[in-house]
Amino acid sequence: MKLEIVVLPVSDVDRAKNFYQSLGWREDADVTTGPDFRVVQLTPPGSACSVIFGIGVTSAVPGSADGPQLVVTDIEAARADLASRGAPVSDVFHDTGGVYHHAGATGRVPGPDPDRLSYCSWLSFTDPDGNTWFVQEVTTRQPGRVVTSGPVAYASAADLAEALRRAAAAHGRHEEQIGQADPNWPDWYAQYMADER
Repeated sequence: MKLEIVVLPVSDVDRAKNFYQSLGWREDADVTTGPDFRVVQLTPPGSACSVIFGIGVTSAVPGSADGPQLVVTDIEAARADLASRGAPVSDVFHDTGGVYHHAGATGRVPGPDPDRLSYCSWLSFTDPDGNTWFVQEVTTRQPGRVVTSGPVAYASAADLAEALRRAAAAHGRHEEQIGQADPNWPDWYAQYMADER
């Protein structure tokens, strides 16, 4: 099993969509089937898991998500990027208890983990509704934590061609987001197609 979707409770769908897109998250879908149902799906860069929000998607109170987590390899760079995009981001912190952080701001110590141990440095930010995200620095995974994917296969040349078209369209959106041509497009296509498969 793979985690596919995290549902976020929001009060203003367009405001939430604009916020997450401003962070560089890819729009996968924005579907409305009537005045009482709309679903927006966005994916953080490099993530296999997406978020959805909308109208008629959840009965949770807007802003009540507390703890969805993103992982980065450089917490300082992630903070600078989020801040440059206008996200209300905390300072980098580590926790008195070690690896994971306490609820709220309890146990926070300013600055990254003094030894820069993997899993031990954090920051947080909120979306316009107050949904609170945490970002964790992971530089080395614990053994057995990551499952390597097997071979990627397509049923036919037509199936492969369609996958290439989807990758090309997604890569075009990626280049728009980064504001320049991506010379590493073969690797990007390959990863996109493997993840999609």
